[in-house]
Amino acid sequence: MSVKERKERERAERERLIVATARELAEDQGWDAVTTRRLAERIEYSQPVLYSHFRSKREIIGAVALDGATEMAVALRAATSSADDPRARVTALARGYLDFAERNRAVYDALFQLDGGLAYAREDTPKPLKDAFAALLECLGEVAGDGVDPGLFTELFWASLHGIATLTWAGRLPPEDTEQRVELLVDRLAVL
Repeated sequence: MSVKERKERERAERERLIVATARELAEDQGWDAVTTRRLAERIEYSQPVLYSHFRSKREIIGAVALDGATEMAVALRAATSSADDPRARVTALARGYLDFAERNRAVYDALFQLDGGLAYAREDTPKPLKDAFAALLECLGEVAGDGVDPGLFTELFWASLHGIATLTWAGRLPPEDTEQRVELLVDRLAVL
């Protein structure tokens, strides 16, 4: 291995460490606790080293969001993989989405609540974000109904799931009714 290759590998490892540490800190204490000073202390590198990888907290949030989008796509596909009919797949997708959001709140916030400097729903949208949406579309496109744009249907269904997740966390919706909300969403929105 050449010196250049070793340095590139070490740089990539430092970057992964920064992102993982930011995510861990955000999961434990919230995104307000993620500062370059705290990150530098936790990973035992100087702040200038952090800035050589990420110019701002915004870029760190974006990096966490991209990793999270990849994880979400995998989780959604896994949730729907064993379902044997469209209704079961859509129900599994909804449950898988809400479960992912609940288990990964800081990542979910990085993806959908905070400004990570990422482009959504555009040509220049990063591949992991497109793939996470594709994981939704793969399942929901088949139940959109005749004459309904599958992408628009997926956006509406996703927005509903997002609302359930965030309104439940905020105490605006009682958590004990989540399963009933999922059933209503599947029954009333999807053409099965």
